[in-house]
Amino acid sequence: MKIPVGFTETLLSFLSFLPYFFLLFILGLLKAAIIGPIAVGIIVISNSSVIIGLWPTHFLWTYYCVVRTKRLGPVLKIVVLIVLPLPLILWPIIGIIGSLLGGISYGFFTPLFATFEVAGENFTDKFYHCFVDGCLSTIKSSCRSVQDFIDFCFHSYFSYMDELSEKVPEDEMPMDIKLKKLPSCILASLVGVLVDVPLITVVALWKSPYMLFKGWKRLLEDLIGREGPFLDTVCVPFAGLAILLWPLAVVGAVIAAIISSFFLGLYAGVIVQQEDSLQMGLAYVVSIVSLFDEYVNDLLYLSEGSCLPRPRYRRNMSTSYGRKKLGDNDTDLRIQREGLPNAKLISERSRTPKRAIQQYKPVQMWDWLFKSCEVNGRILLREGLINIKDIEECIVRGNCKKLGIKLPAWSILQCLLASAKSDSSGLVIADDLELTRLNSLGDNVFDWFIAPLLIMKEQIKNLQLNVNEEISLRKVIMECKNDKPQDWDACEFPSSDNVRKAQLQAIIRRLQGIVGSMSRVPTFRRRFRNLVKILCIEAMQAAASANHIGGSLHSTTDRTSSIESGDWKDRDETVNA
Repeated sequence: MKIPVGFTETLLSFLSFLPYFFLLFILGLLKAAIIGPIAVGIIVISNSSVIIGLWPTHFLWTYYCVVRTKRLGPVLKIVVLIVLPLPLILWPIIGIIGSLLGGISYGFFTPLFATFEVAGENFTDKFYHCFVDGCLSTIKSSCRSVQDFIDFCFHSYFSYMDELSEKVPEDEMPMDIKLKKLPSCILASLVGVLVDVPLITVVALWKSPYMLFKGWKRLLEDLIGREGPFLDTVCVPFAGLAILLWPLAVVGAVIAAIISSFFLGLYAGVIVQQEDSLQMGLAYVVSIVSLFDEYVNDLLYLSEGSCLPRPRYRRNMSTSYGRKKLGDNDTDLRIQREGLPNAKLISERSRTPKRAIQQYKPVQMWDWLFKSCEVNGRILLREGLINIKDIEECIVRGNCKKLGIKLPAWSILQCLLASAKSDSSGLVIADDLELTRLNSLGDNVFDWFIAPLLIMKEQIKNLQLNVNEEISLRKVIMECKNDKPQDWDACEFPSSDNVRKAQLQAIIRRLQGIVGSMSRVPTFRRRFRNLVKILCIEAMQAAASANHIGGSLHSTTDRTSSIESGDWKDRDETVNA
């Protein structure tokens, strides 16, 4: 496309954009006014019913698991039991208010964004899609969000509680707090809340005009000059929309800062416990305001550092106030960051919100996991390592321990094996997707999920598995236990080296633990149920093709048809959600 050059062409391009933008904006507002109340009603009524209905169970079961757990020492357990009623009583209020705000935001903005996204999609009839897109899909997505919330309340919550109350290894020490430290911890937390909440609020309010005007300045420059993320024609309307909605983003950032200030202040008690010093806890109360100010300055590309005092609150804190030394990667990141204000960010693709979400690496990793599970599920189904009984047990009884844990663990392990053989320094997810420390800097998902996998990849690389061992791994993962090396003898693992077996078993146990944590993410269960349904249909069709008896064939066909008519047939929508 031709980019306007000069004042006259730029002005004409801007004026020609205005009618186009306002027409789309008015249409989007009309759709939001119609669809928004429906989405809000679905989310608020459903979520509120689940919250209120399960609240007595959650209240009693939380107390039961805290009393039963061996992970907490006696003093800390008593403190938790005393404090626990407050969050449990506030949970219904916070949950209902959060559902209301989330429903309003989702029901309003989704139809509005969908109206603008049509301009960049390859639709033959854009006029029709401008009116239709974002209507029915918003209602369906609202229902899926309710389903995810139900999964969280029924599955994720009880999974966390089961982990809390399960037996702990004998060598693991319970978390506890010394009784003599308790008054100091409480005092530091109270001082932290009373001091940090107003000070952080003042800092956030003081910096909010900078965020507002610097954001407007950058967006207007990109819009008028067709630069940055608005180089493509499809993204130009989003520039105008972002300009109008930018004040809401600033208000949201200030509210988030105020809410987080409560938790930052309460953390002073943890510092007292860890450092065994009330003085360190009070120093943290002062330092955290300076750290927050420096974080905001970095976010807004203002002057580095902070003029506020920052005393040491850790005994092993370096003289540079806890700033880590810059390595090669951090130096590159700093150079890139310093060049951003003057850099021209040219996008080769459309950067609509939908595209931005799809190009976010954790989302790509999440999509890859389920696609890989589907491919490996078909392979394991053909090899007999998964049978129709396992699938039906997962669908009918909800017992998905074998499929829900072992199948994703094997898919991730296969990725680790392929990455260990390659020359890549990261994880080779696909031909066009590679996750490394360089392209995942600053991402918390990387620290939680990818970083442990890179460690396991290096461990596998050092083991230098042969072909027979790699082939046998899928069998031992799906059919054998991994508690001790002798458990693999029945599965005929090629190696007789118990040390080698123990190392592989430790990697597999850790993988299964990571998958167990991922299974608590609300979208996991919905998408995995969809995956199991696909495998069930294929297993029944395979059984039907192998069975030439009329009655059995008819019965199997009926069961397949009943599954295909279910709500999981909308496979693509579920994957894209």
